[in-house]
Amino acid sequence: MTDIAQGHKVAKADSSLAWFARHRNRLLPLTAAVGLIVLWQLVVWGFSVPTYMAPGPGEVLKAFGEDGWTLWANFWPTFFEALLGFVCGNLVAILLAVAFVYSETTERAFYPIAVFVNTIPIIAVAPILVLIFGNGLTPKIIIAALICFFPTLVNMVRGLKAVNPATLDLMRVLSASESEIFWKVRLFSSLPFLFAALKIASTTCVIGAIVAEWIGSNFGLGALIIEATYNFRSPLLYATVFTASLLAVFLFALVTIAEKRLIRWKTPAVH
Repeated sequence: MTDIAQGHKVAKADSSLAWFARHRNRLLPLTAAVGLIVLWQLVVWGFSVPTYMAPGPGEVLKAFGEDGWTLWANFWPTFFEALLGFVCGNLVAILLAVAFVYSETTERAFYPIAVFVNTIPIIAVAPILVLIFGNGLTPKIIIAALICFFPTLVNMVRGLKAVNPATLDLMRVLSASESEIFWKVRLFSSLPFLFAALKIASTTCVIGAIVAEWIGSNFGLGALIIEATYNFRSPLLYATVFTASLLAVFLFALVTIAEKRLIRWKTPAVH
Protein backbone atom coordinates (compact mmCIF):
# COMPACT_ATOMS: atom_id res chain seq x y z
CA MET A 1 0.00 0.00 0.00
CA THR A 2 2.85 2.32 0.81
CA ASP A 3 4.40 1.77 -2.61
CA ILE A 4 1.05 2.43 -4.28
CA ALA A 5 0.56 5.67 -2.33
CA GLN A 6 4.10 6.73 -3.14
CA GLY A 7 3.46 5.99 -6.81
CA HIS A 8 0.31 8.14 -6.74
CA LYS A 9 2.28 11.02 -5.21
CA VAL A 10 4.98 10.76 -7.87
CA ALA A 11 2.38 10.62 -10.64
CA LYS A 12 0.61 13.65 -9.20
CA ALA A 13 3.88 15.58 -8.98
CA ASP A 14 4.74 14.65 -12.57
CA SER A 15 1.27 15.76 -13.68
CA SER A 16 1.72 19.12 -11.92
CA LEU A 17 5.11 19.65 -13.53
CA ALA A 18 3.68 18.77 -16.94
CA TRP A 19 0.81 21.24 -16.42
CA PHE A 20 3.24 23.98 -15.40
CA ALA A 21 5.44 23.27 -18.43
CA ARG A 22 2.44 23.57 -20.76
CA HIS A 23 1.26 26.86 -19.25
CA ARG A 24 4.68 28.31 -18.38
CA ASN A 25 4.57 31.04 -21.04
CA ARG A 26 1.24 32.28 -19.69
CA LEU A 27 2.04 31.96 -16.00
CA LEU A 28 5.35 33.84 -16.09
CA PRO A 29 3.99 37.22 -17.31
CA LEU A 30 0.97 36.86 -15.01
CA THR A 31 3.22 36.17 -12.03
CA ALA A 32 5.47 39.11 -12.93
CA ALA A 33 2.45 41.42 -13.21
CA VAL A 34 1.09 40.33 -9.83
CA GLY A 35 4.54 40.81 -8.30
CA LEU A 36 4.81 44.35 -9.67
CA ILE A 37 1.36 45.24 -8.32
CA VAL A 38 2.29 43.91 -4.88
CA LEU A 39 5.60 45.84 -4.99
CA TRP A 40 3.71 48.99 -6.01
CA GLN A 41 1.38 48.64 -3.02
CA LEU A 42 4.26 47.97 -0.63
CA VAL A 43 6.13 51.08 -1.84
CA VAL A 44 3.02 53.22 -1.35
CA TRP A 45 2.55 51.85 2.16
CA GLY A 46 6.24 51.80 3.11
CA PHE A 47 6.96 55.42 2.09
CA SER A 48 3.48 56.75 3.02
CA VAL A 49 3.06 58.24 -0.45
CA PRO A 50 0.09 60.65 -0.59
CA THR A 51 -2.79 59.60 -2.82
CA TYR A 52 -2.55 62.72 -4.97
CA MET A 53 1.02 61.75 -5.87
CA ALA A 54 0.77 57.99 -6.35
CA PRO A 55 -2.37 56.05 -5.37
CA GLY A 56 -2.19 52.39 -4.49
CA PRO A 57 -3.64 49.63 -6.68
CA GLY A 58 -6.73 49.48 -4.48
CA GLU A 59 -7.48 53.17 -4.98
CA VAL A 60 -7.01 52.83 -8.75
CA LEU A 61 -9.37 49.85 -8.78
CA LYS A 62 -11.87 51.91 -6.80
CA ALA A 63 -11.59 54.68 -9.43
CA PHE A 64 -12.54 52.14 -12.11
CA GLY A 65 -15.72 51.49 -10.13
CA GLU A 66 -16.60 55.08 -9.24
CA ASP A 67 -15.64 56.66 -12.58
CA GLY A 68 -16.38 53.68 -14.80
CA TRP A 69 -18.97 55.54 -16.86
CA THR A 70 -16.61 58.48 -17.41
CA LEU A 71 -13.83 56.14 -18.56
CA TRP A 72 -16.22 54.24 -20.83
CA ALA A 73 -17.59 57.43 -22.42
CA ASN A 74 -14.09 58.75 -23.13
CA PHE A 75 -12.79 55.37 -24.28
CA TRP A 76 -14.84 55.26 -27.48
CA PRO A 77 -13.66 58.53 -29.07
CA THR A 78 -10.03 57.52 -28.56
CA PHE A 79 -10.74 54.03 -29.87
CA PHE A 80 -12.30 55.29 -33.09
CA GLU A 81 -9.57 57.91 -33.63
CA ALA A 82 -6.82 55.33 -33.10
CA LEU A 83 -8.53 52.70 -35.27
CA LEU A 84 -9.24 55.05 -38.17
CA GLY A 85 -5.72 56.48 -37.95
CA PHE A 86 -4.32 52.94 -37.94
CA VAL A 87 -6.28 51.97 -41.06
CA CYS A 88 -5.62 55.21 -42.98
CA GLY A 89 -1.94 55.52 -42.11
CA ASN A 90 -1.12 51.92 -42.94
CA LEU A 91 -3.17 51.91 -46.13
CA VAL A 92 -1.36 54.98 -47.47
CA ALA A 93 2.00 53.49 -46.44
CA ILE A 94 1.27 50.21 -48.24
CA LEU A 95 0.15 51.94 -51.45
CA LEU A 96 3.18 54.23 -51.41
CA ALA A 97 5.49 51.28 -50.78
CA VAL A 98 4.10 49.52 -53.85
CA ALA A 99 4.69 52.69 -55.88
CA PHE A 100 8.29 52.87 -54.58
CA VAL A 101 9.02 49.27 -55.55
CA TYR A 102 7.70 49.64 -59.09
CA SER A 103 9.03 53.15 -59.73
CA GLU A 104 12.58 54.03 -58.71
CA THR A 105 11.92 57.66 -59.69
CA THR A 106 8.98 57.87 -57.29
CA GLU A 107 11.06 56.36 -54.50
CA ARG A 108 13.93 58.80 -55.03
CA ALA A 109 11.53 61.74 -55.14
CA PHE A 110 9.27 60.97 -52.16
CA TYR A 111 11.22 58.71 -49.81
CA PRO A 112 13.36 61.60 -48.48
CA ILE A 113 10.17 63.61 -47.94
CA ALA A 114 8.66 60.71 -45.97
CA VAL A 115 11.82 60.58 -43.82
CA PHE A 116 11.65 64.35 -43.25
CA VAL A 117 7.98 64.19 -42.19
CA ASN A 118 8.83 61.38 -39.79
CA THR A 119 11.52 63.50 -38.11
CA ILE A 120 9.01 66.20 -37.15
CA PRO A 121 7.80 65.58 -33.57
CA ILE A 122 4.11 64.69 -33.44
CA ILE A 123 3.63 67.12 -30.55
CA ALA A 124 4.75 69.90 -32.92
CA VAL A 125 2.53 68.78 -35.82
CA ALA A 126 -0.61 68.47 -33.70
CA PRO A 127 -1.21 72.21 -33.08
CA ILE A 128 -0.80 72.93 -36.81
CA LEU A 129 -3.40 70.34 -37.74
CA VAL A 130 -5.77 71.60 -35.05
CA LEU A 131 -5.47 75.14 -36.45
CA ILE A 132 -6.18 73.88 -39.98
CA PHE A 133 -8.94 71.34 -39.30
CA GLY A 134 -10.36 72.50 -35.97
CA ASN A 135 -11.00 70.42 -32.85
CA GLY A 136 -12.99 67.67 -34.56
CA LEU A 137 -11.99 64.10 -35.33
CA THR A 138 -10.01 64.93 -38.49
CA PRO A 139 -6.75 66.22 -36.91
CA LYS A 140 -6.75 63.38 -34.39
CA ILE A 141 -7.13 60.75 -37.09
CA ILE A 142 -4.39 62.39 -39.17
CA ILE A 143 -1.99 62.45 -36.22
CA ALA A 144 -2.70 58.80 -35.39
CA ALA A 145 -2.16 57.98 -39.09
CA LEU A 146 1.12 59.89 -39.25
CA ILE A 147 2.58 58.05 -36.30
CA CYS A 148 1.71 54.71 -37.96
CA PHE A 149 2.83 55.66 -41.45
CA PHE A 150 6.64 55.52 -41.52
CA PRO A 151 7.35 52.14 -39.84
CA THR A 152 4.87 50.47 -42.17
CA LEU A 153 6.31 52.21 -45.23
CA VAL A 154 9.88 51.14 -44.43
CA ASN A 155 8.95 47.54 -43.62
CA MET A 156 6.62 47.16 -46.59
CA VAL A 157 9.25 48.42 -49.04
CA ARG A 158 11.78 46.02 -47.56
CA GLY A 159 9.30 43.15 -47.69
CA LEU A 160 8.30 43.75 -51.31
CA LYS A 161 11.97 43.80 -52.29
CA ALA A 162 12.90 40.75 -50.20
CA VAL A 163 12.00 38.31 -52.94
CA ASN A 164 14.46 35.60 -53.91
CA PRO A 165 15.92 36.61 -57.32
CA ALA A 166 15.68 33.00 -58.44
CA THR A 167 11.93 33.09 -57.77
CA LEU A 168 11.55 36.23 -59.88
CA ASP A 169 13.56 34.65 -62.71
CA LEU A 170 11.37 31.56 -62.56
CA MET A 171 8.18 33.63 -62.72
CA ARG A 172 9.50 35.53 -65.74
CA VAL A 173 10.51 32.30 -67.46
CA LEU A 174 6.94 31.13 -66.93
CA SER A 175 5.76 34.37 -68.63
CA ALA A 176 4.10 35.69 -65.48
CA SER A 177 2.84 39.26 -65.70
CA GLU A 178 3.89 41.98 -63.23
CA SER A 179 0.51 41.77 -61.52
CA GLU A 180 0.87 38.00 -61.12
CA ILE A 181 4.37 38.43 -59.71
CA PHE A 182 3.03 41.01 -57.26
CA TRP A 183 0.03 39.04 -55.99
CA LYS A 184 1.66 35.60 -55.95
CA VAL A 185 5.25 36.42 -54.96
CA ARG A 186 5.97 39.93 -53.72
CA LEU A 187 2.86 40.29 -51.54
CA PHE A 188 3.44 36.98 -49.76
CA SER A 189 7.09 37.87 -49.27
CA SER A 190 6.13 41.18 -47.66
CA LEU A 191 3.52 39.87 -45.20
CA PRO A 192 5.93 39.02 -42.32
CA PHE A 193 7.53 42.46 -42.66
CA LEU A 194 4.12 44.13 -42.88
CA PHE A 195 2.78 42.48 -39.73
CA ALA A 196 5.96 43.37 -37.83
CA ALA A 197 5.19 47.02 -38.65
CA LEU A 198 1.47 46.65 -37.91
CA LYS A 199 2.27 45.43 -34.41
CA ILE A 200 4.21 48.63 -33.79
CA ALA A 201 1.49 50.75 -35.38
CA SER A 202 -1.25 49.10 -33.30
CA THR A 203 0.24 50.62 -30.15
CA THR A 204 1.58 53.91 -31.51
CA CYS A 205 -1.78 54.85 -33.07
CA VAL A 206 -3.21 55.04 -29.54
CA ILE A 207 -0.35 57.33 -28.54
CA GLY A 208 -1.06 59.55 -31.55
CA ALA A 209 -4.76 59.82 -30.71
CA ILE A 210 -4.03 60.71 -27.07
CA VAL A 211 -1.42 63.32 -28.02
CA ALA A 212 -3.92 64.90 -30.41
CA GLU A 213 -6.51 65.03 -27.63
CA TRP A 214 -4.02 66.81 -25.39
CA ILE A 215 -3.69 69.65 -27.88
CA GLY A 216 -7.34 70.43 -28.39
CA SER A 217 -10.21 68.25 -27.24
CA ASN A 218 -12.88 68.07 -24.57
CA PHE A 219 -13.39 64.33 -24.89
CA GLY A 220 -11.31 61.16 -25.14
CA LEU A 221 -8.77 59.51 -22.85
CA GLY A 222 -6.18 62.18 -23.60
CA ALA A 223 -8.51 64.97 -22.48
CA LEU A 224 -9.43 62.95 -19.39
CA ILE A 225 -5.73 62.56 -18.52
CA ILE A 226 -5.28 66.35 -18.65
CA GLU A 227 -8.39 66.96 -16.56
CA ALA A 228 -7.42 64.39 -13.92
CA THR A 229 -3.88 65.83 -13.73
CA TYR A 230 -4.98 69.42 -13.25
CA ASN A 231 -7.57 68.44 -10.64
CA PHE A 232 -5.14 66.19 -8.73
CA ARG A 233 -7.41 63.16 -9.23
CA SER A 234 -4.55 60.68 -9.27
CA PRO A 235 -6.64 57.49 -9.00
CA LEU A 236 -8.65 58.57 -12.08
CA LEU A 237 -5.41 59.55 -13.85
CA TYR A 238 -3.88 56.12 -13.28
CA ALA A 239 -7.14 54.39 -14.25
CA THR A 240 -7.21 56.38 -17.51
CA VAL A 241 -3.61 55.49 -18.30
CA PHE A 242 -4.35 51.81 -17.71
CA THR A 243 -7.43 52.05 -19.93
CA ALA A 244 -5.31 53.52 -22.74
CA SER A 245 -2.77 50.72 -22.26
CA LEU A 246 -5.50 48.09 -22.43
CA LEU A 247 -6.73 49.64 -25.68
CA ALA A 248 -3.22 49.37 -27.17
CA VAL A 249 -2.91 45.77 -25.95
CA PHE A 250 -6.29 44.94 -27.50
CA LEU A 251 -5.27 46.31 -30.91
CA PHE A 252 -1.91 44.54 -30.67
CA ALA A 253 -3.70 41.26 -29.91
CA LEU A 254 -5.98 41.69 -32.93
CA VAL A 255 -2.97 42.16 -35.22
CA THR A 256 -1.23 39.14 -33.67
CA ILE A 257 -4.29 36.94 -34.21
CA ALA A 258 -4.57 38.11 -37.82
CA GLU A 259 -0.87 37.36 -38.35
CA LYS A 260 -1.19 33.82 -37.01
CA ARG A 261 -4.15 33.15 -39.25
CA LEU A 262 -2.63 34.60 -42.41
CA ILE A 263 1.05 33.70 -42.06
CA ARG A 264 2.22 30.19 -41.37
CA TRP A 265 5.81 30.77 -42.49
CA LYS A 266 8.66 33.18 -41.88
CA THR A 267 11.13 34.49 -44.40
CA PRO A 268 14.81 34.02 -43.49
CA ALA A 269 15.22 37.79 -43.01
CA VAL A 270 12.53 37.99 -40.32
CA HIS A 271 13.32 36.76 -36.81
